Amino acid sequence: MIKNDRWIVARARVGMIEPFEPDLVRQIESPNGYAPRQVLSYGLSSYGYDIRLSPADFRIFRHIPGTVVDPKHFNPANLQPTELHSEESGDFFILPAHSYGLGVAIERLEVPPTITVISIGKSTYARCGIIANLTPAEASWRGHLTLEFSNASSADCRIYANEGVVQLLFLEGEPCATTYADRAGKYQDQPQEVIVARV
Repeated sequence: MIKNDRWIVARARVGMIEPFEPDLVRQIESPNGYAPRQVLSYGLSSYGYDIRLSPADFRIFRHIPGTVVDPKHFNPANLQPTELHSEESGDFFILPAHSYGLGVAIERLEVPPTITVISIGKSTYARCGIIANLTPAEASWRGHLTLEFSNASSADCRIYANEGVVQLLFLEGEPCATTYADRAGKYQDQPQEVIVARV
């Protein structure tokens, strides 16, 4: 069963999402005292929670002649750190046309043992050609999600930091025999930085 806003609030009070925003934020105060600035929404929704992209780390895949990306022996040199740009509209990274990038969530999750979390893309980005990979966080997973984005369009696209980037859905099931924490999963306790493929 998908969990609602009341359940998400109750679990956030005991540390499931940190930091936690109990409302759906669509505008924020401008740092210079000007009119409030519109943002891509983040925070609590009816049956989910929109998390934000961290400004700390965003990387784009690049081709290194003579190499093939291998998930069993990932070469970090295949990922190029990307500059954070700032304008009145906000801070953003640029994901080039037909490219793939990795970012990380600001929020830290601590998933309960009977819950699996699925992250899905926001429709505002989808309408610009940005596809967010459907990423799970299994029962008892902890950390900052590494987020994956594909720019399927023929134009470069901004991805805004400190604003909503994907929505989390919380699905409850019967208790499992072995949680992610029990098996000491390889992506447990991810920090607020991009974590590359591991075996």
